Amino acid sequence: MAVKLRLRRMGSKKRPFYRIVAADSRAPRDGRFIEIVGHYNPLSTPVEISIDEELALKWLRVGAQPSDTVRGLLSDKGLMKKFHEEKLK
Repeated sequence: MAVKLRLRRMGSKKRPFYRIVAADSRAPRDGRFIEIVGHYNPLSTPVEISIDEELALKWLRVGAQPSDTVRGLLSDKGLMKKFHEEKLK
């Protein structure tokens, strides 16, 4: 089973709100997921990003591949740098 960290769209029409989830890569975008890792609200000012660092690092350690958008969000929070430094030790 290939696991991906990706966004799951929530919220109403024209008011998107996203959850960052660990999901099987074969599952639909808003379908079944394994675990909620955080959330992302692009409409608030400033943009609200909340990520559980331990969960995100756990999934990255076991091989979950983040989508391009989630990779950017993790980089903004400094988690990708922390993960790569951890791998080099």
